[in-house]
Amino acid sequence: MQLDTAIIADDHPLFRSALKQALLEQTPEAELVEAGSLSALQDCLEKDSDIDLLLLDLHIPGANGFSGLAYVRGRYPDVPVIMVSANEDRDIIRQAAQHGAAGFIPKSSSMDTICAAVSMVLEGDRWFPDGVDGAASAPPASEDEILKRVATLTPQQLRVLQMISAGMLNKQIAYDLEVSEATVKAHMTAIMRKLGVRTRTQAVLAVSNLDIKPQFGGESGGESGGDGETGTGVQD
Repeated sequence: MQLDTAIIADDHPLFRSALKQALLEQTPEAELVEAGSLSALQDCLEKDSDIDLLLLDLHIPGANGFSGLAYVRGRYPDVPVIMVSANEDRDIIRQAAQHGAAGFIPKSSSMDTICAAVSMVLEGDRWFPDGVDGAASAPPASEDEILKRVATLTPQQLRVLQMISAGMLNKQIAYDLEVSEATVKAHMTAIMRKLGVRTRTQAVLAVSNLDIKPQFGGESGGESGGDGETGTGVQD
């Protein structure tokens, strides 16, 4: 496949530059878009989802564990995603494969390795470090269903879910996102409905397999309910 457009989603400018250099060495005329956070990536995809490749940092600000990957795979299943990370734990790499990544590039990789991985994925294959079998390991049906449900959350709902998973209270979430507690409760009502659960605890447990560790961006979100849903959150 010819690389016409790619998105590099990573919050480290130096590594974004390295990835950009690797891609331009292969296809000098390619259009490369950069994003430094999950919300910036979401904006890029909403403007134009007709891209050939996404290079996604596992710990990009705004993502919690594999929630960023789950979001992209759920909303834009035709976009091949290569995860990039300084974390080279084999279990994490296998989880990335299970969640639908087409490849996983450790940040310690040489330029030649990065180019080889990109070329293989653009050809419709998968690329993972030696010793990791990412061939066809699909998530269990129940986990696959959770991935689809997470993908239906709005960006603001996803941030609220990440904060709930980190153990934050409604008033803390409201303060960090600069919204009212009523707005947080409205988000929780929508989140629980979309995940098919009745309590906050059930929501956290439902997505626990997507987490590596609590990690979320501190972006403010305004008073908007995201998709206009309102209601009363359940606090247990």
